[in-house]
Amino acid sequence: MRARTAVAAALALLPLAGCAPGGGDGGSGVVVTTNILGDITRRVVGDEAEVTVLMAPGADPHSFGVSARQAATLEDAELLVHNGLGLEEGVARNVAAADEAGVPTLAVAEEVDPLSFGADAGAEEGEPDPHFWTDPLRVRTAVDAIADRVVAEVAGVDGAAVRANAAAYAAELEELDAWMTDQFAAIPDGRRQLVTNHHVFGYLADRYEFTVIGAVVPSGTTLASPSASDLESLATAVEEAGVPAIFADSSQPDRLARVLAEEAGLRVEVVELFSESLTEPDGPAGTYLALMRANADAIADGLSGAA
Repeated sequence: MRARTAVAAALALLPLAGCAPGGGDGGSGVVVTTNILGDITRRVVGDEAEVTVLMAPGADPHSFGVSARQAATLEDAELLVHNGLGLEEGVARNVAAADEAGVPTLAVAEEVDPLSFGADAGAEEGEPDPHFWTDPLRVRTAVDAIADRVVAEVAGVDGAAVRANAAAYAAELEELDAWMTDQFAAIPDGRRQLVTNHHVFGYLADRYEFTVIGAVVPSGTTLASPSASDLESLATAVEEAGVPAIFADSSQPDRLARVLAEEAGLRVEVVELFSESLTEPDGPAGTYLALMRANADAIADGLSGAA
């Protein structure tokens, strides 16, 4: 039996804004924390079950939180899909409470052979990097993990349909990987070097042979802040490497990157990426595939410019 308070049980009966009633056995189907994982999960599940996504478009996965109504829906899920590895800092206690209450949970990042942060990311040695989705082939692995758990945990789904959805989406991810490889091939030798507003592209760098020079915020979370010495050290590294552009996440203002350019005396282009959150569906990064294509174009253009 799942432990719930009377208040949570009552809230669970209220409709969740923007979501249809939940799936089998009276539960709320599949509940997903981040909107990137939500899009991926919806492609896998298709019409077989309701998928509720907690994180709004444009939100920061490190800091977003949930309402009491959403928390109740989370604890009523037939399956809870979350990124894990410390990404969703604002809902970690809700995920832990649901797990303790007996809700089946899937920490997707733990299933994809996670990498560790580099020594310059402000993390403990060996601390795993949660930003696996910047590598589409790891997302390919994640798709299979999600499909397996949906078939195992969600009542009434057609397992063959879920696996067919997963196979079709996996083919699109493999096409995306090939296309990104071609896009990045246009970057001149010696220019495959990244500076971002925080450490988020380690997986992309590993897959496509980039070097991460550093980050304005020397951390794997947007909740940290740079010191003056951090900015000075990064400015020196950027100047020495001749990096033509800094890439700033669209869910955060590019103020920190501009501080580096203006206060540290370093003049580089600031290019906006959609690295940690989808836009509204009709926006430039309304799906995971669109997000990755937009980012690959921006990185290729930013690093292919004149030195």
